[in-house]
Amino acid sequence: MTASSAHVRSGEDAVAQGPTITTIAARAGVSIASVSRVLNGLPTREDTVRKVLAAADELGYVPNAVARSLKSNRTHQVAFAMADIGNPTYVAMVREIQPVLKTAGYRLVLHSTGGDVDDEVDVLRRLGERYADGLIISPLRGITEKHLDLLIAARAPVVVIGSIPEGAPVDNVRTDSRAGVRLALEHLYGLGRRSIGFLNGPLDTVPGAARAAAYADALDGLGLPYDPDLVEVGDFYRSEGAEAAHRLLERSRPDAILCANDLIALGALDVLRAERLRVPEDVALVGMDDTELATAAWPTLTSVGLGSAERGLRAAELLLDRLDNGVAEPRIVTVEPTLAVRASTEGAA
Repeated sequence: MTASSAHVRSGEDAVAQGPTITTIAARAGVSIASVSRVLNGLPTREDTVRKVLAAADELGYVPNAVARSLKSNRTHQVAFAMADIGNPTYVAMVREIQPVLKTAGYRLVLHSTGGDVDDEVDVLRRLGERYADGLIISPLRGITEKHLDLLIAARAPVVVIGSIPEGAPVDNVRTDSRAGVRLALEHLYGLGRRSIGFLNGPLDTVPGAARAAAYADALDGLGLPYDPDLVEVGDFYRSEGAEAAHRLLERSRPDAILCANDLIALGALDVLRAERLRVPEDVALVGMDDTELATAAWPTLTSVGLGSAERGLRAAELLLDRLDNGVAEPRIVTVEPTLAVRASTEGAA
């Protein structure tokens, strides 16, 4: 084998192992330093730039994102940690967060915590490993002392979607689910319903606790008694909603039911059908979150909108502003609830 053929062979072996700055330099006929300058966007002669880019294209060179992030101190990734990646509420948030971040040059990384506090805390702790430039997190069980300690020490910007302790040093996007519950009960009361049941999620979660308190307060405001036989606690899933509705109907016959989210309401709707109870003639039904499921249900579901999409959008905007502009006072954005009235309370049009 001649020296020239050996040189060609070694070049082919290098390309087979994946193009590098060295093989690009050999193909372009320039120095390794020149290739480095071009690939890092540093000032270089135009003819050198053309040669290097042409060689990189011919060899199929893809810059090493890990090395690039170490040099720039940026990963160009943002993480979103939520309780349940399949819940339509979080899906609505993702649909707003992703395009905002993509336009700004960031990839979105999703993490489903299952509502586990230790998992959420681990996500915050690992920010120190620089896997992401920022984090949006929606803790199902609220901000604990563990969360708060890590938020204070966080080496990357964090935005919390949900309730936070007063004075917590973090950007926050929240809604007023208590006001949403009040909207729902006032609507049902206005329709003449006086025996209003409530199907809730776990009371050790932020939404479960807030909606339980709001239900009792709203009844009191309307002059209606609180009846524990009209209340059932399960979880924020359709199957759990069905089981809770079944337990409720075994001991009482309300003329309306408020559900803590749309998935619970769909489970309740399944049971009401099975019991041959008409909606809304026999039992009016209201959900919460006003997800796409509400308009896909039959009858269509009256639901309290808690601005999931807007909360996602505002969280992404706050995080980008923090990444671009650095230190500023923590900001709080509140998204007001709305009521979408549909057939499950007022009947088909």
